[in-house]
Amino acid sequence: MKEFKVTPIRNGTVIDHIQVGTALKVLRIIGVKEDVSSTVSVLMHVPSKKAGWKDIVKIEDRELDPKELDKIALISPDATINIIRDFNVAEKFVVEVPQKIVGIMKCANPGCITNKNEPVEPEFVVESKKPITLRCIYCDRITTDISENVI
Repeated sequence: MKEFKVTPIRNGTVIDHIQVGTALKVLRIIGVKEDVSSTVSVLMHVPSKKAGWKDIVKIEDRELDPKELDKIALISPDATINIIRDFNVAEKFVVEVPQKIVGIMKCANPGCITNKNEPVEPEFVVESKKPITLRCIYCDRITTDISENVI
């Protein structure tokens, strides 16, 4: 059996332990498009001792900002972030689902004030972390379909 290796990155971010099947959603929510100028590696359905199966995303020359980390936590709460500098892991941590979600999701309720062109930023309270369940603070709509509503 042939083994394929993914080349290491000099500087950037490795998002490991992504829930299997959600790597492409992670790319979408952090804004990685077809016209990237640096190397992006996507590994899907990779064996994992911890979870059975996982996805992995490697992005060269980019470190994620706190809002992007919050988005990843919402769709894959067990993801691990590895910050790579000069081919070494400089930082490693598990994403954390915040108690309050502000400005990174839209409300699924079309009648919500946040969807009416008002100068109101969408805001949610985390009702449950497993499974992730959010409640809009304006209309009380409960949302469990997170990846479809991340902006």
